[in-house]
Amino acid sequence: MRPLMMHPIGTIQTPFTDLKDMPIQPAGAVGVRGRVEVFEEYRAGLKDLDGFSHVILLYVFHRSEGFNLKVVPFMDTVPRGLFATRAPRRPNPIGISVVQLDGLADGVLHVQNIDVLDGTPLLDIKPFFPAFDHPENVRTGWLESAEEKVRATRSDGRFVSEKP
Repeated sequence: MRPLMMHPIGTIQTPFTDLKDMPIQPAGAVGVRGRVEVFEEYRAGLKDLDGFSHVILLYVFHRSEGFNLKVVPFMDTVPRGLFATRAPRRPNPIGISVVQLDGLADGVLHVQNIDVLDGTPLLDIKPFFPAFDHPENVRTGWLESAEEKVRATRSDGRFVSEKP
């Protein structure tokens, strides 16, 4: 298979400049505000997005290097398969966050509940729509017992690359 090429469509700006001590999911970043700046050539694609209360951001874990197929995830002490976690060090370091959209002006989305590192390259934006994005009869595997921990858990450096 030939390599895929993707190009950022913008940049995410947040108060988080260090990989350590960040929220690990939007549920742990309640009230944290950020900006999503979309590059000029993609701004026409933002038409009608302001009618949505939430958006899905797809982005690159740009400071992530390497990966392990078994990891001890945040909120657990047991090694798990990488694809059963949301660990940031992945073969394709793609992140996803559902954030609240507070406003949109001049190609900038004003968002909150954002758990992303400042300067993160944005790959895509999708509107959150409950009928599409909220399936019924969901099983949450090993995370079922960790649900209470997500708001308070912060990153601790376990997925920071050893390289500078």
